[in-house]
Amino acid sequence: MNKKKMIRLTALVGVATATVVVAEANQAHAATTTTTETTNQTTNASVESTQAAVDAAQSTFDTAQTSVDSAQANVTSASNNVTSASAALSSAIANKEAATSENIASATSAVSSQAVVVASASQAVSEQAGVVSAAASVQASAQAEATSASASLSSSSANVASATSALSAAEAALTSDQSTAANNLSAAESAASSASAAVSSGQAAVDNAQAAVASAQAIVDVQSSDVINMSVAYITALKNYLANPSSANAAALQEVAKGADYVKELQQKFKSDASLDVVVDPSDPTVQEVLSVYAVNLINHLRNQYGLTTAFGASANANVAAIDFVKKYYDDEDWNIFGTNGKGHNKNGLDAYANQLNTSIAEDAGSGLTTWVNGKATMATTTLHNLLYAVYSDIATMLFDDGGTNNWSHAQSIFEDGTILGTGGFNNVYLGVAFDKYGYAHYELYNATEGNHLGNNAYSLDVQTAAQALLTNAQASLASAKASLQRMTTNLMVAKAAVVAAQNQLAALENSSANDLVAVTKARTQLASAETSYQTALATYKQKEEALKKAGDNLAAAQASLEAAQATLATAKAKLAELEETVANLTNADQLLAAAQAAYEQAVANLTTATGNLGAAQVDLAKAESQLTLAEDTAEQAKVRAAIAAQVDQQLNGSTANDRQSAGQDATSLKTNGRALTATVATASAAKQKQGANQGRLPQTGNDDQEASTMALVGLGMLGMATGLYGYKKKKLTK
Repeated sequence: MNKKKMIRLTALVGVATATVVVAEANQAHAATTTTTETTNQTTNASVESTQAAVDAAQSTFDTAQTSVDSAQANVTSASNNVTSASAALSSAIANKEAATSENIASATSAVSSQAVVVASASQAVSEQAGVVSAAASVQASAQAEATSASASLSSSSANVASATSALSAAEAALTSDQSTAANNLSAAESAASSASAAVSSGQAAVDNAQAAVASAQAIVDVQSSDVINMSVAYITALKNYLANPSSANAAALQEVAKGADYVKELQQKFKSDASLDVVVDPSDPTVQEVLSVYAVNLINHLRNQYGLTTAFGASANANVAAIDFVKKYYDDEDWNIFGTNGKGHNKNGLDAYANQLNTSIAEDAGSGLTTWVNGKATMATTTLHNLLYAVYSDIATMLFDDGGTNNWSHAQSIFEDGTILGTGGFNNVYLGVAFDKYGYAHYELYNATEGNHLGNNAYSLDVQTAAQALLTNAQASLASAKASLQRMTTNLMVAKAAVVAAQNQLAALENSSANDLVAVTKARTQLASAETSYQTALATYKQKEEALKKAGDNLAAAQASLEAAQATLATAKAKLAELEETVANLTNADQLLAAAQAAYEQAVANLTTATGNLGAAQVDLAKAESQLTLAEDTAEQAKVRAAIAAQVDQQLNGSTANDRQSAGQDATSLKTNGRALTATVATASAAKQKQGANQGRLPQTGNDDQEASTMALVGLGMLGMATGLYGYKKKKLTK
């Protein structure tokens, strides 16, 4: 239902209903025999009956709508059929125009030619099918032979496995005891070999321990006897130079130093002991301790001669720092301090390491292992003798051959107190000794503090006590090594006895297995025969498998050719069918055209019928819509009548006698006005109902919303007039 239409009709119904209800209420109170209850019952029954009419009209409308939808679908289908029939008719007309005797003869000839092509293709398919059949027969035969060869190969393989198992059993019977005895012998020989190696290792440990004892004893002797003594003239000249490094004092010091043949003095005073000729690692903690204590004692002896009371110290921490510094800033950086293109001291490295340790550092360097009076040594063949000699030689050289551009800086570093080479902060000097990878010796002078811990783990400078402790430890190690060697020697003797026992057991078993040996020989012969048969079967199997593969390939090729021939035949047949259809179409052109014309005319007739049915269904739908609109308007009018009747009755029943008398007078006055009002509303309502009935099938013009709004205002105005006539004490009716 159109919403605008409903608004307009409802407004009109409201006016008519108001007039009728006012008139009924007037009559009800004018006639004393009519009760308000009867009026209310009548209006309520009217509401129910009009709603039932609405429901029935809605059902009729829905049915009509379904009929329209079905008719529309039929029209669409009929239209599509007309389109198809029209296309078929056009094709039939074209076919009729082409159906000349020349075209029919040409098409018939083409059919005959194509029939020959089809016959030839069919013959080719038949022949290729024979080829496929023959290839399949060959492939089946090859498959049977390959299957037989495979079975023979499996049987031969089983025979080989059986013979192998029999040989293994015979050999196991033959070698069971012998194998055990042989294993025992092998184990005994292995144990004897390990024991012998252990004895050799133990002997080497004893030899090394004995060398260590000898070296420790030599260290005791060297530490107590090796000193460097300076002349009074040298000390005086050096003090003068350090106090005032003038050219005159430098010349005087050089003159005094030049007179000392320090090389010959070293040869005479350094104590050379064969017990010191043991190869050692310069980075070994024990060797480090010996070198640093040895160097510090040489330097402190010189400082005493010079008149200084403060002594240098030696510690494990200072040695570790020296080794770390030399590795990081000389070895890792390939820094050759002397060499052919010597770089000198790594000053940047010294600054960086000083900052790292937060202390003052000075460095002296010597030729170390690179130059000797007794020849050149290497890091790989360094002995304790070479290291001690290098330290002694370097310190002596710093005293007696340090002129030129160095300006006696090495001597200055040894004899200054609280300051080294002009740098302060050396109040507690600890010395660390390290050798770089080139063989040069580095003497690192650190100022030890509580913060850098360089003085921790200090070595005792009491030469005799330290050396004697070293000797005692070496002697204890020697005793332990000798005890271990004794145990290892005993173990070797036991192992050798076990080897002899195992050898005797194996010899006793060699002549007791004659029967087992015969069984082994027989089993080996059978295995050889089985393996020969297996190889023959394997060769046959491979041959048959190759033949089977070839037959399979031939069959596949024949089948492919057959499929190609079949495809050619199918194409030829399709072409023949197409040509035959063309001939049939041309030959029967008249009949085909007549049939197409009849089909087209029938389709047009069906479309006409469907279109008429659709129009009839649309008319029925318009009628149903008009009836539904009228029923809805009537129902709405009944609801308004019932509501107004109830409100008027409520006001009349609650008034006084004077009010009812006044109401009677008003009712009499209203009769004329009520009849006029009712006539006006009834005329308007009838006109609108007629207009609503025609809306379903006539075009709509004008503004429905504007018309509905205007009529609604008129209806509300009429309703206000009616209720105003029946108002008492300024009461208002409410919806």
